[in-house]
Amino acid sequence: MFFKFDDLGEKTINKIAEVALSTKLDKRDKLVVKVKTDPNLLAKGTLESLVIDCQGLMVENALRMESINITLNTIAVSPFKALTGNIQLTQPSRGKACVLLTEKDITRVLDRAILRNRQHEIVIDEKVIKVRLQQVNCNLLDTGKILIEGTVKLKDTEDIKQVSLEIKPKICQAGNGVIVDDIEYLEEPHLSSILLNPILEEAKSILNLKNFKVDGFSLKVKEFNIKKGALQLQAEAGMTHFPTA
Repeated sequence: MFFKFDDLGEKTINKIAEVALSTKLDKRDKLVVKVKTDPNLLAKGTLESLVIDCQGLMVENALRMESINITLNTIAVSPFKALTGNIQLTQPSRGKACVLLTEKDITRVLDRAILRNRQHEIVIDEKVIKVRLQQVNCNLLDTGKILIEGTVKLKDTEDIKQVSLEIKPKICQAGNGVIVDDIEYLEEPHLSSILLNPILEEAKSILNLKNFKVDGFSLKVKEFNIKKGALQLQAEAGMTHFPTA
């Protein structure tokens, strides 16, 4: 299908963009795509801005994002490809993103991680004991810390123990996203360090938005804010190419 530049207004470009992104962000509650441009800008190969606002997006490892907003400005595109209804970038575009996660959704991912690291053999009082991590819970605290708690069953004795750790994430000064080097093991420190460390690795991936894998897009966390029950992440967004439907 061929268009004239006069016909390629915001409404047409929005429709093209929305159809393409709907196929990539298919597991979500709501998706709004807004492209700002006009025929004169498009004829020069420029989209003024692209805003992607998505609610309830499911990404890798069943992480649900309460909301994600991506804003890209001054996007260089091929005007000739646009005439065929194809948005093709001529150079990478950069912008910003804001992601909101709830402790309920983070807990769901950490609970799934248990399936990969559920059973362990540990040494207690010079005896090898089989233990089973039954469940974990994530609490986002208004102190800026994250509390991860778990329930452990000792298979030989059927005893139940509680394990927990508290972390205070921070932004790496080298610009490599979020790091966690302030870890405090609370209940059953020995058990907690063994059983919760794999869960901690999963939490680090979530904090760095590693679960967001959409073709053509990248996110790099620059700031975050932890408040009771919710985690807000500010990231640098990049787009190397526009998704195709």
